[in-house]
Amino acid sequence: MTQKTNTKEEILDAACRLMSLRGFHRTSLEDILRESRVGKGNFYYYFKSKEELGYAILDRTAEVYREGIFASVLSDGSDPLRQIFQFLDRIVQVQRQAGCVGGCPIGNLALELSDLHEGFRQRLARIFEDWRDQIEKQLEMARQQGQIDPTTDTRAMATFFLAGVEGGILLAKVTKNSKFLEECVAELKRHLVPLFEDRPVGPLGYR
Repeated sequence: MTQKTNTKEEILDAACRLMSLRGFHRTSLEDILRESRVGKGNFYYYFKSKEELGYAILDRTAEVYREGIFASVLSDGSDPLRQIFQFLDRIVQVQRQAGCVGGCPIGNLALELSDLHEGFRQRLARIFEDWRDQIEKQLEMARQQGQIDPTTDTRAMATFFLAGVEGGILLAKVTKNSKFLEECVAELKRHLVPLFEDRPVGPLGYR
């Protein structure tokens, strides 16, 4: 069982690496088999098709982001706005560490597949909706705790934040320069500053 599980993970690891650089359509099954050093029979034991592999990659990537970024940073809600800022900083850190190569895997697949494959489009839409829900939840806690204006439309603001982050990641990837993402994140933070009650500016740049 362990060997079988490892083989499946090797396939997913190889496919994720290749697709992050080449995209879904330009990554062939032969490329994945060569990269993973797995035979075709083993591949079809786990995945009936390349499409099914693509769905598994989406599920896996979404789980990595959910546990590695959202859950680890947007946690207990004791200081929701500080956690939002830390979440934005974590996004910048991840892209810097990657050298602005690869971008956001979910964003990349959305750009490539949303107009071409309805199954992928629906799954991608659900992932983005889940991300927006998690950001909105944090903003709503901030609103309820009096950290931002009580009239704030937290749903709309969560959409604005998600679009800003994804756009910043795309610009950083295209230019191979993290400053574009850093500027987007800085503006997202500044957007919240006027919504705070008057208080001294803290170490993370908010009041």
